[in-house]
Amino acid sequence: MLGGGGLVAANVYASATEDGSGTDAQTRSAAAATIDCPDVGNKLTEVPEKARGDVDKELATLDQQVAEAYRQLQSATPEQRQDSGYTDENVMKPLKEKRSETLDRIGNAMDQAGQRPDGLDSMADCSMRTWQNGGQDNGQNGDGQGDGQNGDDQNGQNGQDGNGDQQGGNGGQAGNGPVAADFVDITKVAPNVQAKPQNSGDASTGSFTVDCGVNANKNFNSDNVIAAPGVTNGAHHTHDYVGNQKINAFSSNDNFLQGGTSCDNKDDLSSYYWPVVRLQDGTQEFDQNNDGGGKEGNVGKILTPVQAEIKYVGNPQSKVVAMPQFLRIITGDAKTTTNGLANANAHWSCTGFEDKVQLTEQYPLCPQGSKVVRTFAFQSCWDGRNIDSANHRTHDAFVDPKTGACPNGFQAIPQLTERIVYDIPTPTIENGQVKNPYAVDSFPEQLHKPATDHNDFISITTGGLADKIADCINSGRDCGAGGGGDQGSGGDDQGSGGDQGSGGGATEQPSEQPSDQPSDEPTAQPTEDPTTPPAGDDNGNGNAGNEGSGNDGSGNDGSGKGDGDNGSGKGDNGGSDDQTAQPPATQTQQPSDDDPTMSSTTDPEVYASAKAKASKSAAAGAEQGGSGNDDDNGDDSVQAQGTGGNGSVVGNQTEPQGGDLAETGTTLWPAAAGTVLLIGGLFLLTRTRRRY
Repeated sequence: MLGGGGLVAANVYASATEDGSGTDAQTRSAAAATIDCPDVGNKLTEVPEKARGDVDKELATLDQQVAEAYRQLQSATPEQRQDSGYTDENVMKPLKEKRSETLDRIGNAMDQAGQRPDGLDSMADCSMRTWQNGGQDNGQNGDGQGDGQNGDDQNGQNGQDGNGDQQGGNGGQAGNGPVAADFVDITKVAPNVQAKPQNSGDASTGSFTVDCGVNANKNFNSDNVIAAPGVTNGAHHTHDYVGNQKINAFSSNDNFLQGGTSCDNKDDLSSYYWPVVRLQDGTQEFDQNNDGGGKEGNVGKILTPVQAEIKYVGNPQSKVVAMPQFLRIITGDAKTTTNGLANANAHWSCTGFEDKVQLTEQYPLCPQGSKVVRTFAFQSCWDGRNIDSANHRTHDAFVDPKTGACPNGFQAIPQLTERIVYDIPTPTIENGQVKNPYAVDSFPEQLHKPATDHNDFISITTGGLADKIADCINSGRDCGAGGGGDQGSGGDDQGSGGDQGSGGGATEQPSEQPSDQPSDEPTAQPTEDPTTPPAGDDNGNGNAGNEGSGNDGSGNDGSGKGDGDNGSGKGDNGGSDDQTAQPPATQTQQPSDDDPTMSSTTDPEVYASAKAKASKSAAAGAEQGGSGNDDDNGDDSVQAQGTGGNGSVVGNQTEPQGGDLAETGTTLWPAAAGTVLLIGGLFLLTRTRRRY
């Protein structure tokens, strides 16, 4: 009886600490505490040029100080983290003192330049928010709303544990969002997309597309070399990286050109990075216990996009100048929950609705067959002098939304636009609670609000690519991947679809706001066999170019000219350019089964496809069934089937940690054995007492 009871107790304890209800869970809950400081850079809208160097240095110091405070918090015991007296004395008070000194130096630097800002002293004080049992533990957020309340429709909303069940607090799997109010059925939202500015006679109407993949090789980190250079985990959330493959907090102009690229155009070493999107289904990702991940409330399965379209377009009022080398642009605001929506530039929609509805403050619930779309249109006006600014905003600007003109003193540059598509199971709302939500990674205190979505870019090119992009756009051509013009790498033609290539619709440029981008008929269904090039028709899907290798020019300057609305595919397959029907992948390397890339110490893996292939899960399906056979279904998923078995797996997904029935049995057998011993002991004791 004693042995059986001991086995049961030990197994229950072990299971509790593994599934999030024991000591480890308490540690993670305490680790979800976040330090919320005023955003100094956001307040410095004008910094004199003479003071910019010093101000940039001190803003980086502020980020470093917060990072050090986080480390101090993590080195404490769970009990100490929950002790407000301990955290105030050992974490928050020293942080305030250091920030005061740094803010004073910022003020002095700007004072010497003749423009000291007001209110710097008031920005030294930070607050700490902690979550326990899925709810906010204290009210030190400046609004006096403790006990799980945040004053923005959070009251009464439930959190979510590792099994997708909700348990009270601020919502979400880690207790800090999202909540039911963060989602809306897109079919019930009135159209809100505004008309684009009219093109003038001097408009630059061309486009240049680059194919840099979808981060299928899992190149992640939680740094932000633009906003927090030299600060490890400066973002406090995980980013996808495409393009330059060796960007981290310690990268700089001195070594940007050494990073290699995932782009098919090897002259494009630019860095394109954005926060990952996670499905909060209980999956324990690789960063479950890491900075930027589970330690800071960013949990669940990291989703690989099914498409990441990166395109540069022109200006409706003028020609564009080439982007300067190492230009940095951040679009959107990662801290809108704290700062407000003034700099928000998040746009969420669903395929089939992009030209009608764009959402900033809510995630869309898409109907069956429709996919979630994040869209970004970056600032496209440059001050002509600086590649960055102290607050990372004043050196660039948006065009006027009505006229499309740049502000005085600024000149038009190619506008970077990004369209990132995900195949996400639609969350459900039941009794005011959201089940299995998805959310963009965020700073812990930002509660995973959709408005915090943002995107970062560093322009890094070789071989005169920046000039080629500007020339292509100014001449009204559509170039690069998927277009018929110069690819920009050695003068080779891409071999796809003729000069126009993308049909009439492709010449329409998106406005400064990404909600104005045409959807290119995203409701169209993919063909059953996308590897078979369709016959030439009015959609521009020319059947020539089937043998064109694209980059070597054997596509005959983009054979298969199409005059229709949808344009042609790339020269090696002539497939449709419809936004929901992906061209078949031509990549020659499979993603590694190893852990995601988290540093810049290894050579980059290059993927030329805009579509993720099945990796570990596909290989597993092939092993189970004998000789594996990749079956590209053309529906943004890749199904790996074995010829000798009946198990198939879909997509490039991280396996949930819950395991199958066999795994469950291996973890529960001690409890089962203990139960048998315990019952046997009771039976023997009863029989013995009766005989006595």
